[in-house]
Amino acid sequence: MSVITLTTDFGIKDGNVGVMKGVIWGIASRALIADLSHMISAQDIAEGGLILSRSAPYFPPGTVHVVVVDPGVGTGRRPIAARLGEQYFVGPDNGLVTMLLEQVERDGLPVEFIHLNRSRYWLEDVSPVFHGRDIFAPVAAHLANGVPLSQLGSQVADPVRLALSQPERTSFGWRGEVIHIDHFGNIATNLRVEHLGRPAQVAVRLGNVEISAMVLTFGDRSPGELVSLYGSTGNLIVCVVNGNAASRLGVRVGDPVEVWLEK
Repeated sequence: MSVITLTTDFGIKDGNVGVMKGVIWGIASRALIADLSHMISAQDIAEGGLILSRSAPYFPPGTVHVVVVDPGVGTGRRPIAARLGEQYFVGPDNGLVTMLLEQVERDGLPVEFIHLNRSRYWLEDVSPVFHGRDIFAPVAAHLANGVPLSQLGSQVADPVRLALSQPERTSFGWRGEVIHIDHFGNIATNLRVEHLGRPAQVAVRLGNVEISAMVLTFGDRSPGELVSLYGSTGNLIVCVVNGNAASRLGVRVGDPVEVWLEK
């Protein structure tokens, strides 16, 4: 029994996600479908890719991930499918898989990209504004049914990649940036435990605020206190205990963050 995940910026109001599930089950009736998120910020390719890269490693080999954050739908951008390690991706060729692709490449795992240009694996009538329903959902279902990736189209050697900002080493520690703000207003940065380690003393500067020392978990400080810690994916995050750090600090994705380490 195959697993298919769905990640979109569609929201849950208009029925689009349910329709995609209907298409999948019409082709692969025994597929198990998991919703990763349908609340990706509208047209935010980087956020969709971040959620995918954080989530995919927890799914079994053979999982098919459908990710549709697609501001270029109906234009010349390619519809693609890919093998990334032991899992599959289906969606637009707009850089959504960049973070996951880089992880897989670092691990030396198999990578293969296909341009979805064989319409017999699509729905018969294709809307220029809903490829999630008419191309990506049926292709995912065919993959789940065992159709080989190579049969879905022609090879692609140059998938689109996002230009991802990387942390920089400084004389005092590290400089990075905010990459995500979650449902609780917690602020995630691109600085990770691999960069910072677990120093005895650290100061995190974000906006006009400096946070001294790190904690292990939210309950280590009192409600309302501003803290820094490692999140569940190993990224340095800034939070307000039982509060909303992003609102309190007025921080946005892309804002700089600096970390001073004990020498």
